[in-house]
Amino acid sequence: MKILLVNPPMASYYHRLGLKYPPLGVGYIAGILQREGYKVKVVDLNVETIKISSIPYQDFDVVGISTDTTRYPLAINIAKYAKAKGCKVIIGGPHTTFLDREALETGCIDYVVRGEGEYIILDLIRALEGKKDIRDVKGVSYVKEGEFIRNPNAELIKDLDALPFPARNLLPMNRYTAKLEGTYATSLVTSRGCPFNCSFCSASAFSGIEWRSRSVKNILEELNILYKKYGFKAIAFFDDNFTLNPNRVTELCEEILKLGWKFKWWAFSRVEGILNNPKMVELMAKAGNYMVFIGFESANQDVLDSFKKKLVVEKAREAINILRKNKIKVMGSFIIGAMEETKEMIQKTIDYAKRLDPDIAQFSILTPYPGTALFEEVKSRLINKNWLLYDGGHNVFRLEHLTPKEVRWLIAKAYISFYSRPKRLIKQGISSLWSMLIGYKLSKRVPLRFIEGDWCKIET
Repeated sequence: MKILLVNPPMASYYHRLGLKYPPLGVGYIAGILQREGYKVKVVDLNVETIKISSIPYQDFDVVGISTDTTRYPLAINIAKYAKAKGCKVIIGGPHTTFLDREALETGCIDYVVRGEGEYIILDLIRALEGKKDIRDVKGVSYVKEGEFIRNPNAELIKDLDALPFPARNLLPMNRYTAKLEGTYATSLVTSRGCPFNCSFCSASAFSGIEWRSRSVKNILEELNILYKKYGFKAIAFFDDNFTLNPNRVTELCEEILKLGWKFKWWAFSRVEGILNNPKMVELMAKAGNYMVFIGFESANQDVLDSFKKKLVVEKAREAINILRKNKIKVMGSFIIGAMEETKEMIQKTIDYAKRLDPDIAQFSILTPYPGTALFEEVKSRLINKNWLLYDGGHNVFRLEHLTPKEVRWLIAKAYISFYSRPKRLIKQGISSLWSMLIGYKLSKRVPLRFIEGDWCKIET
């Protein structure tokens, strides 16, 4: 059986500014199918110059598509082309995991894979080959004789070491353009799951609240491939919370130092992960940690509590001080547009961001992604279900005190206020303000996908 996996292009302005990483989710799916002897091809529309209408779907028996919320409309467009060529069409990813019925109702999707897809899709392919009963394939949804069927959920993958590494041999690795301090970077995931379950994040619902980790030995094997085979000297760890187990981080850093690898790397963490483990942070810096991404989100404790963030506002400064002491840069995330927020509360967050002064500040509008507690909370208040607008740059649900236009102005004000300060311009040059303005300009429009010189029309 011949299988095509398609990764739709991202809509974020980070991608438009060149921060393009390999699609690891698709890579893992390809890796397990390849290991089992299936003929697999991957098309990554983030970097490959091909129109969706020109993809040779007819050469494959099955087309699998990975999608999140903003890419869902284009994923459906891809599915229509594949279905018209007689392929079985499978879709997976966070968005369709939680809105499986909506995906199947389009008529161009045969199966929805819900949650972690590696073993699910393997069982599904075997069912399509007649080697397994579809009713026994956990984690899939489908329609049979007009009836919507949602099989029981699949168990979370306990042994992450048993998974093959992402099939980078099937990806155009020379086309990914992400850099850290001028050094080409690639991505890695060393754990899954998040126990914090913030109301605006679907990570806990998709990958579970049970945190599962790869062994340090297994991580080093993959790092060795990236370092020696592909020549990468910079790594982005895409774990939802890389520092959750400080002993594991310490062991990994010690091994990197023993091996003499000169990596630059960045990772996601939380305030308490830094505060409670200053020795770990010191070792991270020695092992090449260049930047840490932390969600500070708001200066208003009531807002943080509504997010179920489990964070005390006053602790953020202490965490930043520890990172700066070790010469680790900080990328800080801030969210505006909570249900009860006023202009004054948002201004407080903008002022807070400037006081904290992370090296990079990311401001987003609170967005209710399917699968989150927030989505369920505001479902009756949604003012737009155009999934293209669920990009963190648009207010898509009705607030108590602010209009969408006011929220749009406040997000622009946040960026301009933060990046146009004289000391920021002197430190980073005019390029920082220019990049911010580009990002804001791109976020103002309904995102279209640029493929091979043509703007693709997306049917919604």
